[in-house]
Amino acid sequence: MRRSLFTSESVTEGHPDKMADQISDAVLDAIYDKDPVGRVACETLVTSGLVLVAGEITTSCYIEIPKIVRQTIHQIGYDEPQHGFAAKTCGVIAAIQAQSPDIALGVDKGGAGDQGMMFGYATNETPEYMPLPIQLAHRLARRLSEVRKQRLVDFLRPDGKTQVTVEYHDGHVGRLEALVVSAHHKPGVPLTKIRSAMKELVIGAVVPKQWMDRRTKIFVNPTGRFEVGGPMSDTGLTGRKIIMDTYGGVIGHGGGAFSGKDPTKVDRSAAYMARYIAKHLVAAGVADKCEIQVAYAIGVAEPVSIMVNTHGTGKLSDDRITKLIREVFDLTPNGIIQSLKLRRPIYMKTAVYGHFGRDDDGLPWEELDRVNDVRRAARRH
Repeated sequence: MRRSLFTSESVTEGHPDKMADQISDAVLDAIYDKDPVGRVACETLVTSGLVLVAGEITTSCYIEIPKIVRQTIHQIGYDEPQHGFAAKTCGVIAAIQAQSPDIALGVDKGGAGDQGMMFGYATNETPEYMPLPIQLAHRLARRLSEVRKQRLVDFLRPDGKTQVTVEYHDGHVGRLEALVVSAHHKPGVPLTKIRSAMKELVIGAVVPKQWMDRRTKIFVNPTGRFEVGGPMSDTGLTGRKIIMDTYGGVIGHGGGAFSGKDPTKVDRSAAYMARYIAKHLVAAGVADKCEIQVAYAIGVAEPVSIMVNTHGTGKLSDDRITKLIREVFDLTPNGIIQSLKLRRPIYMKTAVYGHFGRDDDGLPWEELDRVNDVRRAARRH
């Protein structure tokens, strides 16, 4: 039996990078709520006592960016000065300009808003068609925030990180090798109290016991203290957590971030479509695992390439699956936007705990509404 280890990580909504992602997507949602054809490329920097929002926005509506920033920070949980960063007292600077007319030339006629390559993936190793390490890391991070927000303990603060190492046996999930939970907390809390609570309320509530054994290593606040967190400890930037936003490092990544970008930017929309297609192929039984790469040229509607890799699990050849994709799915930017109904304010909730594998959040690229179309096309091929 061949054994291998794979690790993925996640962070909570109070992590500085994720704060930046949420602010950028909150701006996008606010514009899409009033102007569904607005063009948005919004970047955020969060540091001690300051939020800087910059980018290119072309819209017919008005939004109050400082208000959006403060609402988002308050919702995350930085609402008291003792946290070291607070919604009411932090400075907010906005530096916004219009989209370049050179880019608009291509986008206005239905072309891609930039060049680049995007990846999508699905696997049948979890019910959500996601790799287990990243899926479980997200569950732990989300649960860590739930424990804080539900006040199940009185010492947690908004920042936090999780990490999961899975041992695979011949490519299949075997057991959990290691779990890491780092919880931001008030000063002076005994480490024994934190570790006991995290093992019971976070790990115990999320991790299936059948995957754990006496050799599973559990690390809670392994440095011994996590009192300084959020923007007081690290500067946050939009788009700096692209691996945990996607598949936890299991497959390639084109390098483009999602948050703050409207769906004319194929960095976001084509990555969503690639996930939608890969998930359909696995759900339809065409493959057990499916990795898809698409690539675009700026101003050109059709992708310049489509690559499929089923990692030896395909019931059809990868070449045949590529032809199936071109036959069933519209991969032009306008086709993607229309197919997935992307001109809606649905993006802020994607900015934390991953953009994929969230069947309960109503995200259109997670829906399985064309499985029969894929099966019929697979029979023809």
